[in-house]
Amino acid sequence: MKLLLTGGMGFIGSHVAYGLLKETNWEIVILDRLDISGNPARLTETDIWEKEKHRVRFIWWDLKSAVNRYVSREIGSIDYIWHLAASSHVDRSIKDPISFVMDNVVGTTNLLLYSKNIGIKRFIYFSTDEVFGPLVNSAFKEWDRYKSSNPYAASKAGGEEMCVAFENTYKIPIIITHTMNVFGERQHPEKFIPLCIRKILSGDKILIHSDSTKTISGTRYWIHARNVLKALLFLNKNGVNREKYNIVGEKEISNLEMAEKIYDIIKHYYSLRGKLVPKLNYELVNFHSSRPGHDLRYGLDGTKLKEMGFEYPKTFEESLSKTIIWYLENLKWLNK
Repeated sequence: MKLLLTGGMGFIGSHVAYGLLKETNWEIVILDRLDISGNPARLTETDIWEKEKHRVRFIWWDLKSAVNRYVSREIGSIDYIWHLAASSHVDRSIKDPISFVMDNVVGTTNLLLYSKNIGIKRFIYFSTDEVFGPLVNSAFKEWDRYKSSNPYAASKAGGEEMCVAFENTYKIPIIITHTMNVFGERQHPEKFIPLCIRKILSGDKILIHSDSTKTISGTRYWIHARNVLKALLFLNKNGVNREKYNIVGEKEISNLEMAEKIYDIIKHYYSLRGKLVPKLNYELVNFHSSRPGHDLRYGLDGTKLKEMGFEYPKTFEESLSKTIIWYLENLKWLNK
């Protein structure tokens, strides 16, 4: 089998590529433009690269431009497309929304146009929980209404709607996934976990987004990138075309609790080595005033995948600890 993986040098994409090299015999063509989030070292510094790199081909391409015949020829015949390439940072989308429209709507449309005439078996569009907006009561199911709170969310929703349109118009075998708060090694340092590690080590203040009373912090569901790969493989085999699926984390955790967990792991790690770390320095801030366009609470309903027979690994605590320790032993990844 041969897979075209967009964004394969990004954080989640590189974990997906790494997992595929470990768990399958697939050939992988990575399409990436190597911008702020793309870094080949995410893959080339792994323990499996030298042995399996013959199965990987990298092509530089920015999907804001159509996939022309030269790039198509370089890609060659493929069986699957997993579209993970995206601009994904909420703060940057608020400052520069048009770039997110270009990357996440126009880029997705260009990939869909390329895919409609090449006879692929599966196209997976990797979307986000943020398309649904803030969670108030029960977790969102796959086909619930959208209520995007920021340009990033809206651009991902726009990409989803283009996928639905291409399913209906051109009969492309598309599956859409929603995932929330993926974590793991080699994540961009602007993301919450590496950001917390860096600030804890330096003693800097961590801003924890809360409600207007500054007493209740926001909450998220967290999932390690390796478990996202497991879900994608399951869906590639068992998913139904023209359907959407939520890939959820193990449990809901407040942002403050997450910061405290990170601190406790760091403190224990250094105490075993006779070292001290500064006290946890944080402040609860009103998320509406400090980060307009952000949602206090997110939540997805993962029942659909469970009922299909997919089992979510119960490894959150272990995965978080291993991830943080990895950063402490690879500090350069906190400064990229």
